[in-house]
Amino acid sequence: MRLLTYNIRYGGLGRVGALAAVVNQCAPDVVVLQEATRPEVVERLAEATGMKAWGSRPSHSVGFMSRREVGHHEWHRPVASRRAFLEILPAGSPLRIFGVHLSAVHSNWTERRRVRELRALLGGIARHQDGFHVVAGDFNTLAPGETLDLRKLPPRLRAVAWLTGRRIRWETIQIMLDASYVDAYRSLNPGDPGFTFPTWDPHVRLDYIFLPLAWSPRLAACTVVAGPAAVGGASDHLPVLAELDES
Repeated sequence: MRLLTYNIRYGGLGRVGALAAVVNQCAPDVVVLQEATRPEVVERLAEATGMKAWGSRPSHSVGFMSRREVGHHEWHRPVASRRAFLEILPAGSPLRIFGVHLSAVHSNWTERRRVRELRALLGGIARHQDGFHVVAGDFNTLAPGETLDLRKLPPRLRAVAWLTGRRIRWETIQIMLDASYVDAYRSLNPGDPGFTFPTWDPHVRLDYIFLPLAWSPRLAACTVVAGPAAVGGASDHLPVLAELDES
């Protein structure tokens, strides 16, 4: 299965053609979308990319498209989370997909919020922990060992970071690693930065795909899609594409 996670920015309004060019370039089976708050846009995007199934709600950031039939999809909103996460079950596949979009802004205060949101998500999917599944989306945070150049933030956001402590304690991704999840991109590309944001000056990696350590042998590939279509104004994020063995 080819799985794509893609933040389409502000609902994707007015950019269906550009977004479709990126998705078609990737030829995914399933796409997990973030900021997919305009169902009419997601429907048009699904038509433009040959996707049989799609899901989007104005009240939720996370949506999806699928070339395959989908047996079930459902949004779940834990009490501690500002946004719902999305559960997707492609028909005839052993893989369960969880799409996520954690809170934005780089600061110690919002990092603590992301920690709460992620712990709530992990609690919500705990019963599936031993099964073949992935957690994919825009985590809006940095992995251990990765750095953020605060000078590249807009002045307003730089001020927020400074007011909450100039040295941000990145904890969210470490929680995933401590829960025995594998960072798909980093596991296969240890020497590459893998920056996904922003498209006009990529300097941070905010978008991730994780799978449990026990199922990591099924990860065949994981790349950041940085071709011409992806950087041509479709979104402010670059998508991440993973290939997974379902057999």
